[in-house]
This record gives sequence, structure tokens and C-alpha cells, in this order.
Amino acid sequence: MAGWREVAPDVFVRRYLPVDTTVTAVRGRDGLLLVDTGGSPAEAARILVDAQELGAEVRWVVNTHAHYDHTFGNQQVGPGVPVHGHHLLPAHLDAHERPRLARWRAGVGDEPQRDWHDVVITPPTEPVHERSWLDLGGRAVGLVPLAPGHTDGDLVVRVPPAPGPGGGPTTWVVGDVLEEPGPPMYGSGCFPLRWPTTVAALLDEVAPDDVVVPGHGRPVSRAFGLAQQAVLAATADLVRHHHAAGRTVEQALASPRGWAHPPGALVLAVERGYEEIEGRAT
Repeated sequence: MAGWREVAPDVFVRRYLPVDTTVTAVRGRDGLLLVDTGGSPAEAARILVDAQELGAEVRWVVNTHAHYDHTFGNQQVGPGVPVHGHHLLPAHLDAHERPRLARWRAGVGDEPQRDWHDVVITPPTEPVHERSWLDLGGRAVGLVPLAPGHTDGDLVVRVPPAPGPGGGPTTWVVGDVLEEPGPPMYGSGCFPLRWPTTVAALLDEVAPDDVVVPGHGRPVSRAFGLAQQAVLAATADLVRHHHAAGRTVEQALASPRGWAHPPGALVLAVERGYEEIEGRAT
């Protein structure tokens, strides 16, 4: 796809096939911070080569969450380069991504066909328990762990304006907490009932002119986030409605009442939502 796009001073995004993953790089005096590593060692190798175009060495990496298309490139990160991630991310890797990888190696699943045997699942080396800052050299970048939503290990990167006049907007790199161009993806380990509240709390901190970088697709605005939060909230309300009415997951999905997305995209939303209501979601 197209090359790096500068969305704020020294903040660059680039999109990668096959699943339109959006990778972000932030340039400081001491090097580059890379957000997410793609879905395979080969994809990570391409990202790292492309990062050389920005004229600085990758010195820090952040994973926004555990899903394979954001972490399966971690093994390519050079020795001595810290990888930061939500402190619950390794548990998600063990519970969901390792079994997923095993299925794909066995030829089961519908993800892109490739040889998955070269993947070594590699957790972050620096667990993030609370809000913290990274100093890139003249550029401080915030790490913001979120409450459960897309997963229970979502981490947002907050990049304030560059120092000095013309510093540009604040940039929020949010992973798959928000997605563009498609609807929110209810994937492994999601929390559909808590997700809308988590997004609302995040957007309370986002200004109208800030740049929001989702995990897939193009950068968006707070207004886009508010519209997607409303869809998440409407889906959560319908899940509660169908559970209270005693309907099974299949009956809920077959109901003609108001689902915002095709039922096939909402199976996990209803399954996991029911688990949340019944206290079974982990």
C-alpha cells in the first residue's frame, strides 16, 4: 500500500495488507517508537525495513493488544529493544493466540494462507500496569492501559503535540478499540458490554481536532469515534435485551430487531456478552 503518511509532526502511519493493519511510528531525537509489529515475522521484517525511510533507528516498540495481526511480528524486534504492552496481554496470548496459531498450523481456520510454522509468539518485555511515559528524546509519549473492551489488554499510545510553535495536534493510537473502514471486530477475548463504556471514557480525553489512529484503516477523528461508540452501545443494549428475554445466542442473532451489522459478524458479541452477564467472561 502507500508509504508513510505524516499525520502530525514526526508521527507517521502506514497501512499493510493483507488485513489493512495500520502501523504507527513516532520519531524522537533518540530514535523511533514503533506501534505494533504486524501479523507475521515476514510482515515485521517489511515494517522494520520501511521504518528506515524515517531516518532513525527503532528503539521502542508498543503492542496495542494481543491479537495476532498486531503481535506476531514481535520476534523480529532487535535485541535490547523493549516491547511495551498491557500487563494482561501475555495471558491473552496464552489463552487465545497460541491455540489460534496451533489451529492454523493444522490447516484449520480462515485467515490468510501461509506457512505459520515460523511464528514464535513473543510477549512484550515491559508490562504496563498504569499510565506512564516514554521519553524518545525531546518527545514524551504516553502509554494508557484501558479497561476491558476489544480485549482486556488494550493499550493506547498518546502522542502530545511536538514541542514549540506549530506542534500539531495530539495523536491517539488506539489499536482495535476503534476500527476503520469496517465495523468494530468482536474477536477473541472481547468484552462487548464494557467496550462502549471504555471507549466513552477514552473519548472524554480526546479533543475535536485530535488525530485518532485505529488499528486498521485510515486516521479518524473524535466525531468518528463517538459514532462508533454509539454503535457499540446499541449492540450491547440489544445483547442485554435478548438475554433478559431468555433467548439463546442463535435466537438473538435471528431476531430482526435492529442489529447494526450482519449477524455473522456478531456471533462473538452475543456469546461473550452473555458470558459477561452471567459472570463467565475471562
